Amino acid sequence: MSNSQTSPGFAAVLDAAVADVPEPASPVLTAPLSNTFDYTRSLGPVLSRFAEGLLAGDIVGGRASDGRVFVPPPEFDPVSGAPSTDFVEVGPAGTVSTWSWQPEPLPGQPLSEPFAWALITFDGADTALLHVVKAASPDDMDTGLRVHPVWKAERTGRIDDIAHFAAGENPEPAQENAGAGQTTPGMIVTPIGLTIDHTATVEETWYLEGIKEGKLIGGRTSDGVYFPPRVSSPANGDPTTEKVELPDTGIITTFCIVNVPFLGQQIKPPYVAAYVLLDGSDIGFLHLILDVEAADVRMGMRVQAVWRDKSEWDHTLRNISHFRPTGEPDADYESYKKHL
Repeated sequence: MSNSQTSPGFAAVLDAAVADVPEPASPVLTAPLSNTFDYTRSLGPVLSRFAEGLLAGDIVGGRASDGRVFVPPPEFDPVSGAPSTDFVEVGPAGTVSTWSWQPEPLPGQPLSEPFAWALITFDGADTALLHVVKAASPDDMDTGLRVHPVWKAERTGRIDDIAHFAAGENPEPAQENAGAGQTTPGMIVTPIGLTIDHTATVEETWYLEGIKEGKLIGGRTSDGVYFPPRVSSPANGDPTTEKVELPDTGIITTFCIVNVPFLGQQIKPPYVAAYVLLDGSDIGFLHLILDVEAADVRMGMRVQAVWRDKSEWDHTLRNISHFRPTGEPDADYESYKKHL
């Protein structure tokens, strides 16, 4: 960084470039937001050999056509491009080639106490594997440190079957696997998750506070009423100018029939997921259509919200269990074709 960038004049320019953001006119909601799912992967013939090794307490690498041994084994030879077929057992001891200290472990990381991330090259291998080394302090770590794996008693064929590495090159053999192994041979499941503190916009707060009270609040912009409300129109950028309370009735614009089961599904197929255009709004939102045969659902069908018991209400659209047909005549296509 040059002297001019650290001068008082440059700092003044930076201060002037920061816009003043006024406090919202009304309080906004803030809450933790967690998104999680289980990532399921089919390993294929090569990585299955690596996973089978982990289940057995062994480290399996793959030998390339130039003689180098890769850990984990690559699915295809990095030199010739041919499928990998030459598998060799390496280690179990290895050498730390580089490392970094983790003083404050984060949720979901391998250890709850401070540890070292390290690239470890197993004896007999030519490439390094990223894992963790359990050490009392960074003073106990060093490039060139000899380490060995410490195995979990229950193993599933994932890389965390190695609980951590420890200093020393004379490991105890892995115990016989005390777990059930892979739920599905050749498949591994990795939980993925992210938690953030979400701060709602003023308009989103209208919507969330409304739904908590059994009200559906939209927002009016220059080109119509959006539900849920936006900060501004996504079509022209004009700001939302007022909140609008909408009824819990509307029409189905488009829909799909869900026939395929999936993990975590709460409703037995077939059922319908549809975009519902609330009366008085100009854009649909996605929800469930129940209390009707899936084959009888159609575009233009009049529907009404079915609310859960008030004791279950919170700041969520789940307060509405689903929408059901009202029995009224279908809306004419011309009345909603611009809202598809």
